[in-house]
Amino acid sequence: MTEILLATGSRERTFADESARLASLYASGILDTPPDPAFDAITRLAAEYFHADTAMIGFADETRFWVKSHWGDAIREQPREGSIFERVLLQDGPVEIADTRAATAAAPFPGRSREAVFIAGVPVRCTERQVLGSLAIFCREPRGPLTPDELATLENLAEMAAAQLELQRLRRVMARHPARRSADPFEPAPKNAWPGSSELRRALERREFVLYYQPEVDLVTRKIIGLEALIRWRHPQRGLVPPMEFIPAAEESGMILPIGDWGLAEACNQIQLWREEDPRHGSLRVCVNLSARQFMREGLADHVESLLQKSGTSSRQLELEMTESSIIPNMQTALEVLGGLHTLGISLTMDDFGTGYSSLSNLHSFPFDVLKIDRSFVGRMGDGDQALQIVRTIVELARVLGMDVVAEGIETRDQYRLLRQMGCRYGQGYLFAKPLPAEDVTRLLRLPGRILPDPEALYPAGEAAMA
Repeated sequence: MTEILLATGSRERTFADESARLASLYASGILDTPPDPAFDAITRLAAEYFHADTAMIGFADETRFWVKSHWGDAIREQPREGSIFERVLLQDGPVEIADTRAATAAAPFPGRSREAVFIAGVPVRCTERQVLGSLAIFCREPRGPLTPDELATLENLAEMAAAQLELQRLRRVMARHPARRSADPFEPAPKNAWPGSSELRRALERREFVLYYQPEVDLVTRKIIGLEALIRWRHPQRGLVPPMEFIPAAEESGMILPIGDWGLAEACNQIQLWREEDPRHGSLRVCVNLSARQFMREGLADHVESLLQKSGTSSRQLELEMTESSIIPNMQTALEVLGGLHTLGISLTMDDFGTGYSSLSNLHSFPFDVLKIDRSFVGRMGDGDQALQIVRTIVELARVLGMDVVAEGIETRDQYRLLRQMGCRYGQGYLFAKPLPAEDVTRLLRLPGRILPDPEALYPAGEAAMA
């Protein structure tokens, strides 16, 4: 029998509740940071006192539970949905699951291959009493419910974690120069700035973001071999908002993390839908762009793996794209993150190659599978020898290194012909198709052999394809 003990009556959370909680969370500065050894003594005590296989402390934003300390089986991140934190938050108090084998919706054990039989979690609150995180224990052996004394002990340990969190916040405040206290990155944006973090958060909750997909084609056969996922905001008043109008604000406010997580999950689900419609789409890859802040999280591979498992998507159908500039600031973390993703079997793409910090050492050091030629080079190939030579060099470099190369921004027949003559195998651009909603892409994928019409017959020589 599954037994869930609730300390207080459950309640429905409103948008205002969550906004206040998230404001306190971001102000704490605990997110987007490495695992924190300051909490290790607490998780060790919890694991030893309750004879648990795992104890962990973490804090959750809109989509993810960020593990800051664990004792026992290693875990760095979990999706927030279905987690023990989600139950603690909705309950606004302690939660116990005495037999997860009988609870189909129970939170999963954080280990890779073993499930917990008993789970208990209690909230970690800020000084305003918002639930920012949770302390949880996981046991693989059956045991009875916590006694009142045991529950009080677990809550006391959570209070210790909350005190440590507040101490860290105060240290940051004291260390900050008084003249710069008003420059807190977690302060709300000015009222005339659009969009603010609350508007972005509301858009995410109301599912106003949508993914468009632009086909990547084999330049020889014109077969659709992949798709790049591109985000748009379907605003109720402003209409379809392009990413350049809201992504910078999302980056600045920290909302890029939950928005990026949503995009990853949405792409994985869409891949599976296309595959279910036609098993032959199992060879189709969908490329998702990662922001620098997304990419530099040490637990990214864990999170991606959980999304693949949840959606049923094969790792070989997911491609993750990042720029050189997102790698350079922390090379060691980049190596670890890329290595973890590569181990999963995910294809890795370096975007905008040649525009920033390009160096052969980067390509030799990192396990990239694909180079993307920036559209600025493709668009200037007809203007002179310099851009043409850069494109030719990148194509040859990719060939020598055993990497695929994709040319972006192909808009004319002349560009199409030049790229084929150079041996560039893959490309994308308005000459073939603009970014389209998923339902329109579905119709393209139903074309015989997924082969697009010949651009040579559609546009006169030198004429650009228009959106």
